[in-house]
This record gives sequence, C-alpha cells and structure tokens, in this order.
Amino acid sequence: MSDTNSPVAQHRSALLAGAPVVRRGGQWWLITGTGSILATDPVFSGELDRFAAAMAAADHEVNRLRDDQAAARKQRKGKR
Repeated sequence: MSDTNSPVAQHRSALLAGAPVVRRGGQWWLITGTGSILATDPVFSGELDRFAAAMAAADHEVNRLRDDQAAARKQRKGKR
C-alpha cells in the first residue's frame, strides 16, 4: 500500500491505535522507550497496513452510527 493510500496518510506521523508503531514517510516504525526501529519486513508492514485500514473503516462506521443515532434522537425530540 502506498503512503498516499494509507489510512494514516492524512497525518505526517500517526500512532496506530495506541500501539507503539507509527507510519512516517511511507514506512512503519516501531517505537521503543529508547528510540525507533524501522520495520523492514514486507509481510509485517503489509499486516500493519491492513490493520490500519481496518481501524480506519471501523472508526468511520462508528462515526456514521453516532451520526445516525443523533439524527434519530433529534427527530424523536421534534415529534414531542
């Protein structure tokens, strides 16, 4: 997955779901207490890409559901 297609591409550097991993400049980095390590394994990086895409899709769906619930509450309130 290219960096421009990445779910975290909107941010120059974005932590993935609170995990000690970040995508910078199209590459995944593992963050430790003493520094960062470039994730060079393409299989591991691919899994991180898929996980990031799944998290972005889940976040989008949660936001959509919240919007739907808020609209339903507003509609019910208007009928009273």
